[in-house]
Amino acid sequence: MPYAEEAFSTLGDVVVKDGRAITAKDIRDAELLAIRSTTRIDDDSIKNSAVKFVGTATIGTDHLDIPMLEEKGIKWCSAPGCNANSVAEYIVSSLLALDNQHNLTLEGETIGIIGVGNVGSLVTEKAEALGMKILLNDPPRECAESKQPSTINHQPFIPLDELLHESNIVTMHVPLTDNNGHPTLQMANDEFFHKMRPGTIFINSSRGAVMNTTALLTAMDEGLVSHATIDTWENEPSISRDLLDHADIGTPHIAGYSFDGKVKGTVMVYREACEFLGQDPVWTPDALLPEPAVPEINIDVSGMTDEEALWKIVQQVYNVQIDDTALRAKPKSFDQLRRDYHTRREFRFTKVNAQNASDNLLTKISTIGFAR
Repeated sequence: MPYAEEAFSTLGDVVVKDGRAITAKDIRDAELLAIRSTTRIDDDSIKNSAVKFVGTATIGTDHLDIPMLEEKGIKWCSAPGCNANSVAEYIVSSLLALDNQHNLTLEGETIGIIGVGNVGSLVTEKAEALGMKILLNDPPRECAESKQPSTINHQPFIPLDELLHESNIVTMHVPLTDNNGHPTLQMANDEFFHKMRPGTIFINSSRGAVMNTTALLTAMDEGLVSHATIDTWENEPSISRDLLDHADIGTPHIAGYSFDGKVKGTVMVYREACEFLGQDPVWTPDALLPEPAVPEINIDVSGMTDEEALWKIVQQVYNVQIDDTALRAKPKSFDQLRRDYHTRREFRFTKVNAQNASDNLLTKISTIGFAR
């Protein structure tokens, strides 16, 4: 959590611990817990503790036993949307990397987006900017909005079977749940993959357990899945080496790890803690943020296709293949790669000057997030 010590020291004494190594003994005297997804909070971890508040600086909450926290009267919060743009930029980098690596064409391809919350909505916008056709599936949202049907970017929600049958690319952006009438645990199973058209590209950057690793490997062997980008894995940090070998892009659960997304998560939990304590928030990260590594890109796109130009631009700010290379070199260092992750700034901090670019390309550059 960037700047966690600076933020929470305005509220009390701060003890900083490695997220996956936090024990019940560490927690015993704590009154506030600020964590990320590597820290599991259940009855055993906070039994006989002084904890009154638990805040996770992440979108996901499957590492929290929320019913237990509520039963004990412990205030909890998450940071919905904090890293949504980071994940959407990860998807853009992955799509353009696959396009470049396998001589594909994204424009005109159909992408099925499963889960259209904070992340899926931004993926929709950026995929449309790339000229892709969009199919959306989100039963919980569709049910919640049934009285006033809505669409995302004028795209209606469709059944999952239809999406799988019609998509060239399928990307997962669902929470992990098994008990709300729309379970996602092991959602991407044998039946799921066998409903796909042969040669589909599969991307999972949501939660590892929404997919069945064996089923995905079988689908790849059978040609149902031609290429895969995997950021979230079953049994993290002990990931499947076989799946890593089969995947075109494999990364250590860092899709949402832009520096800006993580800082936003810290800020959101800090503000919730202030509200819980009845204190005005006095800390902001503004003065501490580093300069972007690439503040400006100047490029002449003469003779390039739009996708060639976009990849040359995107890879200067975030090349997902660098994270893939790091994981393949040290697959047993999954947590270390996350803990020591480089400072990745989001596209909006880089200005792009594209000479000889069409108006269409300039719009694409802006819509995927760059400044102009």
